[in-house]
Amino acid sequence: MRAVWYEHTGPARSVLQFGERPLPEPGRGEVRVKLLASGVNPADTYRRAGTNWANEFPLIIPNSDGAGIVEKLGAGVDPGLLGQRVWLYNAQRGRPFGTAAEFTCVPTDYIHSLPDQIGFEVGACLGIPCMTAHRCLFADGPVQGLRVLVSGGGGAVGNYAVQLARWAGAAWIGATASGGWKTEDSLAASADAVFDYRAADCIPRIMAASGGIDRIIEVDVAGNAAIWSEVIALNGSVIGYASRSGPTPAIPVSAVLMRKNVNLRGVVLNSAPAGARRQAMEDITTWLRGGDRLHRVAASFPLAETAAAHEAVEAGTKRGTVVTLPQQ
Repeated sequence: MRAVWYEHTGPARSVLQFGERPLPEPGRGEVRVKLLASGVNPADTYRRAGTNWANEFPLIIPNSDGAGIVEKLGAGVDPGLLGQRVWLYNAQRGRPFGTAAEFTCVPTDYIHSLPDQIGFEVGACLGIPCMTAHRCLFADGPVQGLRVLVSGGGGAVGNYAVQLARWAGAAWIGATASGGWKTEDSLAASADAVFDYRAADCIPRIMAASGGIDRIIEVDVAGNAAIWSEVIALNGSVIGYASRSGPTPAIPVSAVLMRKNVNLRGVVLNSAPAGARRQAMEDITTWLRGGDRLHRVAASFPLAETAAAHEAVEAGTKRGTVVTLPQQ
């Protein structure tokens, strides 16, 4: 099969190789998927660049997310899966061979059926972004009737979080963004209001609109601490999936976490409880079948141009998820 791989970390164009690799064979409990699309997420570029990651294996095919067709079954796998359209995640998490290839093998727990009306490029956008959004929203219980604030509503995770919060019955949904298309996409995802997190009146505006937030989905725990610590309501939850402004922020433990009985939770998808990840896949697939949804494919590249796809993610300006197309 054709694939992209690296043997040591570094810049995309320096370390990524394109050529032929052996066709993988599914083990017990696994399926082989013919990949029609591969999602490129920031975490994939961090691993390839060596940002806080040493090489986990001698040879790595990058990218965790993808979508395609189940075309071979390992021992013990339900025969009904053969030929199914699926979306998948975690292909390159604790495993050497991800989705930057024409085929990949993953355990059946890492796949879910892809509704017929959803294209493979969209399917490749669901794994890390949409499942992270789901985990952040529901790790502390249902959001029905709650006031939810999504930090970074224009981002890949944030945009899905806004949509899933609406689907799950949140009473009010706000988002923060920096204006332009990020604000437009937050509103298109069904946010009730969008706030410029850089504005001096951001906090009073959020409080005036909401009266306080029950659950905050946070893209920058450190950088936005001044905001979330002020707008979080009594007994609320702040769930962070990134902390771009610093890994060791000063947290107002006494004044906010204790006095307000606030829960501060961190989320990394691949180490979340297996049951929660499976529930996320089931809920997301149900949500997909429920009507029109906003999906944003930022750019598509042929497999041979995976380095360019990684660079597009690293540029930090993508509008949605960058994908590669293994069969091109």
